[in-house]
Amino acid sequence: MQRKTLTHLAGLSYFIVVLTGVFSLMFVPNELINNVAPAITLDNIRKNLFLFRLDIVANILCYLAFMALPLLLYLVLKPVHKIMAQAMVLLALMSIPISLMSITHKLDILDLLTDPVLSGLINETSLTTQVFFHLKQFNNGINIVSIFWGSWLFPFGLLVYKSGFLPKSLGILLIAGSIGYMINLFGGILLVTYYELGLSSYFPSPASIGEIGTCFWLLILGDRKGFVTNQK
Repeated sequence: MQRKTLTHLAGLSYFIVVLTGVFSLMFVPNELINNVAPAITLDNIRKNLFLFRLDIVANILCYLAFMALPLLLYLVLKPVHKIMAQAMVLLALMSIPISLMSITHKLDILDLLTDPVLSGLINETSLTTQVFFHLKQFNNGINIVSIFWGSWLFPFGLLVYKSGFLPKSLGILLIAGSIGYMINLFGGILLVTYYELGLSSYFPSPASIGEIGTCFWLLILGDRKGFVTNQK
């Protein structure tokens, strides 16, 4: 398969990851989740159950596309540095099992709300508690998987920087975003008031800009030079 085709396929996979990720990790939580009012959250999910189902589907599609993405990127970027490309793939794929297991908590919520047997056994207070508990468990899984969402960006950013056909600025943003993920993860664990400081929304920003920029560069422009400089 020609490198140009591989770059476009990688861009397409990345686009699916970005689109479904924004929908499931940003749009849906903003519509449904109230972190200080579990009863409101439960009511929102009940009123928008189809949106919640779409959220689960988007989660699954996101992680399926993310399985293909690092493999395609490996084929494109391994001439730059094979070992670094292998590290990128390993770190990215390690996130998949944790991500998929986290989705089971949303499926549990769906069962709680739609299974007639369960609904007859649980009162409203218990239901509210269990739904909020499963949402917290899902978020905890996301926090753990962010270790790999951040760490895979470091070798990926270095490969982009050295590639010779992708802008070096995108590589710098990916590396900075990798560090930002780690700051958010450990800051949230170590400091009770970390998220109240208002910094948590800024640290992942370089990663978001770098990933979206790389996605569209690969999807639209591809490898315009038709080669990648072999660094090692």
